[in-house]
Amino acid sequence: MRRLLELQQKLLPDLTRVLRERYMLLRSIYHLQPIGRRGLAQAMNTTERILRSEVELLKETGLLTVTAAGMQLSGEGQQVLDDMEPLVGELFGLRDLAEGLQKKLGIPEVIVVQGDADQSPWVKAELGRVGARVLKQAIQEGDIVAVTGGTSIASVANHLTPSASFKHVQFVPARGGLGERVELQANTLAAAMAAKTGATYRLLHVPDRLHPEALQTLLKEPQVQDVLALLQNTRIVLHGIGDAIAMARRRNYSEEELADLAEAGAVSEAFGYYFNEAGETVHRMPTIGLQLEEVHKAETVLSIAGGESKAKAILSFAKQSCQNVLITDEGAARALLSTRL
Repeated sequence: MRRLLELQQKLLPDLTRVLRERYMLLRSIYHLQPIGRRGLAQAMNTTERILRSEVELLKETGLLTVTAAGMQLSGEGQQVLDDMEPLVGELFGLRDLAEGLQKKLGIPEVIVVQGDADQSPWVKAELGRVGARVLKQAIQEGDIVAVTGGTSIASVANHLTPSASFKHVQFVPARGGLGERVELQANTLAAAMAAKTGATYRLLHVPDRLHPEALQTLLKEPQVQDVLALLQNTRIVLHGIGDAIAMARRRNYSEEELADLAEAGAVSEAFGYYFNEAGETVHRMPTIGLQLEEVHKAETVLSIAGGESKAKAILSFAKQSCQNVLITDEGAARALLSTRL
């Protein structure tokens, strides 16, 4: 297949370009449907005039349907998108990017999706779709799955579906509440994933950031101890990777604390730990939940992060050498493989 695409690129370069553009259009509509032409143009950073002829062509070929609510894929359009899935890695050079990241980051499996989450909102949905697929492939009966909060993990929850694979599986929040929107908190996402798959879940009713005395008191609570016991037996960890300063702001750190983090060279954050470019821990929050040593013990650690702006954070956390799978996007991948990092 690779050789065929190489020949096509040499002999019919315009055909390859058109194929890429129409795949991107179909994938964007899939994630945003139903959507009007104006909204789609904004999401794809193009104009309605440029989209008009492409949309009309896809409608005439039966791949799109248009209603008062907007455009959406037809059954045939969905099938075409599914059939193109094996070609996408070669078509966009994503397989080469993934292989390059595997070597640079030392992560056994890297999956790169098309686009840049910083530029196009549908790319985060694509990260979630692939994350849900990988989770389903990795899951085993009786698993305990620890999940963090955040938009990337919320996207995974949105794409999970009922499956016998999740029989007797428990989703457990890796941390307490962050003080952000409730729909992005680990408790909410653990419950949502269980509801989507037919699994069960447990909740961790504690703040994410605690005073040391409060932490010691809560650690004595039987319900908290039960959840921590489950986390110690986690086989799968599903988490995002945050920009250190952005995550600290979401946790309402003071300006003085933010300055201390910046001075320490904090670049990435995961599980309440803040890491510098060398992957060294420069700050650790007093918090209840999954600890870094428990992440290292987990059999499968699935990291999801995308957008060029996350490149430094991804590189920093990769030096923990605890990930089995990284799902990222083209924007982050190209930045990671550039000479700038």
